[in-house]
Amino acid sequence: MLGLMQSQPLLISSLLEFAERHHGDGEIVSRRVEGDIHRYTYKDVAARARRVANALDDLKLAFSDRVATLAWNGYRHLELYFGVSGSGRVLHTINPRLHPEQIAWIANHAEDQVLCFDMTFLSLIQAVHAKCATVKHWIALCDADKLPADSGIPNLTSYEAWIGAQSSDYAWPEFDENSASSMCYTSGTTGNPKAALYSHRSTTLHAYAAALPDVMCLSARDSVLPVVPMFHVNAWGLPYSAALTGCKLVFPGPALDGKSVYDLIEAEQVTFAAGVPTVWQMLLTHMKPAGLKFSRLNRTVIGGSACPPAMITAFQEDYGVEVLHAWGMTEMSPLGTLCTLKNKHLALPKDEQMKIRLKQGRAIYGVDMKIVGEDGQELPRDGKTYGDLLVRGPWIVREYFKGEGGDPLVKDANGHGWFPTGDVATIDADGYMQITDRSKDVIKSGGEWISSIDIENIAVAHPAVAMAACIGVKHPKWDERPIIAVVKRPGAEVTREELLKFYEGKTAKWQIPDDVVFVDAIPLGATGKILKTRLREQLKDYKLPQL
Repeated sequence: MLGLMQSQPLLISSLLEFAERHHGDGEIVSRRVEGDIHRYTYKDVAARARRVANALDDLKLAFSDRVATLAWNGYRHLELYFGVSGSGRVLHTINPRLHPEQIAWIANHAEDQVLCFDMTFLSLIQAVHAKCATVKHWIALCDADKLPADSGIPNLTSYEAWIGAQSSDYAWPEFDENSASSMCYTSGTTGNPKAALYSHRSTTLHAYAAALPDVMCLSARDSVLPVVPMFHVNAWGLPYSAALTGCKLVFPGPALDGKSVYDLIEAEQVTFAAGVPTVWQMLLTHMKPAGLKFSRLNRTVIGGSACPPAMITAFQEDYGVEVLHAWGMTEMSPLGTLCTLKNKHLALPKDEQMKIRLKQGRAIYGVDMKIVGEDGQELPRDGKTYGDLLVRGPWIVREYFKGEGGDPLVKDANGHGWFPTGDVATIDADGYMQITDRSKDVIKSGGEWISSIDIENIAVAHPAVAMAACIGVKHPKWDERPIIAVVKRPGAEVTREELLKFYEGKTAKWQIPDDVVFVDAIPLGATGKILKTRLREQLKDYKLPQL
């Protein structure tokens, strides 16, 4: 016997329809590429997204055809989020920080038909457009009078002219909720990237989950600043969750320096922000010397890479901002866990609470996770035993676009497929997961494992250290030993001996790095993550002192 409920597909267009109907005057604020501040409402977003859909119809794009973007966080990008997916096409956000050759490869692999770009990236488009064989239409996200006289790009059209000729009347089509809605390529450091292809159903469920109280706790009372780029796993789903809740959205555009982010937070009375540690480090570096405070910001989600304890402490103790440590992957849409305390933890001393907050958090409903040993058997959830982290759920990929990489899933005894994250982790009795390392970065010394993340967290807690990365170096007796590469803060000084002494009492003696290597910069990937493969290449000729 089936239930007698109405059947309505979970479509991205329904999120926008809801926002327009119930939060039509909700504000969307964007710092534009041009430098000024643009303001309008969810009602305006909906009307212009329908113009986008009509414009795509005029181009004769078929159902599931791909429309690419190379754009910052802003209102035009938001309109494409809904106009492209809502009309049955697939939104393909491309990371502009990738190498031009890689961007061209991705556009061709995705078979993009249209590419919309911010004028910031004009030179990038000029470099790659001739190599993008499938792209038939180039759209510059600007007014008609901002188009260059001779761009060198055939039939380049301004976005405002493109949608301005269209009607804002459009009936969003209904179709299978499992239809593809958007795609995002991984930023893998070896081989060609692979694409996660999201569905309307997975995206809508993810939007629901992200807004839950124990996750991002979003509401119509919030003013939300997604510093995480809209080209980075759909800004962690925030544009969709914002429409679902009707919260105010504040977009920073290309200005991501500490001063610009702080000024926008204060001007727009932001209550919630989300981004990677590197951006927040720039923000805190700007604020501290000037004695600045936040007037309304009360929580921030930090993900993309492990958040240093010193950053959590600074936000909470110096500025009264709760840090929500999060973890996820492109293949997970991206949210997997988020760290909030349980009721029984509220009476704990602050240092005990901090031990919990440093973990990546508890699984969100919709995500199941476990750790397994080399034999594939599940390991205890005791907070001590670590193993390979596997996940499954309705917004986690079962395979990559075009079958790249084959079948990535690991089957259990019941035939269920689990996605191998590539992370090594522990899970405690309360369900809190903690990443101890990437499986490829964990250091094996004398048969014992050393977490490179733990070594890095201690280093960046030193006041003279701006950034640190730990790698293993071959050792004739211990197999591997850790060293720490360090970038010093401007004007700060610290010696090798001082930094190694800083580790004493903070970790086991045998886990203290054997050496400190001071470098001008640590290589970062397109999403701000440390590229240890590149760092190892830079230090390939390094020899440990005892050798």
